Amino acid sequence: MPCFSCGARQTDPVRGASPWKRGVRHETQVLICPDCQRTHDLDLDTCSGCGSVALICRLGEVECRSCGAVRLARAGEQLTESCAPGLSDEVEAALNRVLGRVH
Repeated sequence: MPCFSCGARQTDPVRGASPWKRGVRHETQVLICPDCQRTHDLDLDTCSGCGSVALICRLGEVECRSCGAVRLARAGEQLTESCAPGLSDEVEAALNRVLGRVH
């Protein structure tokens, strides 16, 4: 999954914690690269209880990692795969390489 802001791809991590962060934007889990984390206007969703941007989205719920509040994701606002153009093509090409398929 690329950085939602600049499109940079995450590389294989070095030992230890990843410098990439997760966030929620328009009800969808996103990754944020270290360079974009320095940007102050990322337009991330915030917790309605404590205002934190430390949110995760999973299984139709959005959870705040700061205060623990959980709410249902608004399905009408969720983004679709079209937000990452070409991703399915990249995945298919990678699978073809790994599985030795020729197209």
